[in-house]
Amino acid sequence: MADGNGGMSSDPRVYFASERTLLAWVRTGIAIVGLGFVVARFGLFLRMLGTQNGGAHANLAPTILGVALTLAGAGAMLAAMQQHRHFVKTLPTQDLPARYSRSMASIVAAALAGLSFLLAAYLALDTLPG
Repeated sequence: MADGNGGMSSDPRVYFASERTLLAWVRTGIAIVGLGFVVARFGLFLRMLGTQNGGAHANLAPTILGVALTLAGAGAMLAAMQQHRHFVKTLPTQDLPARYSRSMASIVAAALAGLSFLLAAYLALDTLPG
């Protein structure tokens, strides 16, 4: 964005657009993790029904798919965080907003991804036999 003197002026909108993109990916990751949780729990429910009805065969596919979706959601959050951090490193200093915590969105993304990995481990240990 040019200033009146022919030079470039600060434009923090580029940074904020990148941060909005990161947070949109975090939101998408949370939705995928939630779907994975529901699918895994539904698989446990199906196995319980099969056991009550005398079924000797337990279908683990929903549980495995649920854990995989949970891991995919966590991975999406981490990948988005890494992409955001690499992009921010390429921005000129004048495009970075002053007096603004530039690490907060990355901290939130990393924390949510970590919790999602813990949830995937819980689902795997709690719902998979053995």
